[in-house]
Amino acid sequence: MKKTNAMRILDNAGITYTARDYPDDGEHELERGAAAETARKLGIDPAAVFKTIVMCSESKEFLVFCQSALHQINVKKARNSAGVKEVTPVKPSELLAITGYVRGGCSPIGMKRTFRTFIDASVFLHELVYISAGIRGQQLALAPQDLVAITHATVTDLVLE
Repeated sequence: MKKTNAMRILDNAGITYTARDYPDDGEHELERGAAAETARKLGIDPAAVFKTIVMCSESKEFLVFCQSALHQINVKKARNSAGVKEVTPVKPSELLAITGYVRGGCSPIGMKRTFRTFIDASVFLHELVYISAGIRGQQLALAPQDLVAITHATVTDLVLE
């Protein structure tokens, strides 16, 4: 198996993970349930699959949010967590230049630069959570505390109710 940047970072940090492949059908739109579909393909609980959403603040700061596949992100909670006035999603066409990843393969680990990261508190409801490995068609399973530690994330409530 070819190692992704996210895998190399986890290896170097001594963090245990498992890579899981799934068939990639090219459908990666969050609003169409791509993360939940990934969970279905892997036969795992969609609540344990955390999608990566990159947003930009009014001051042009890029921010990373990780949210369970079961929920949409609450933009107001995202703004409040980051202490900014506005956040807007980064356009898929800009994602590669900003993060080094494409939509459907965007991992919160190993982006081109380090961005402030926020993970929904539901991450701790699971023994293992799944995030993109950094390529389409592959997820990494790791302990939630390891995900939080490696990304230096702030754990907060991001759920749209």
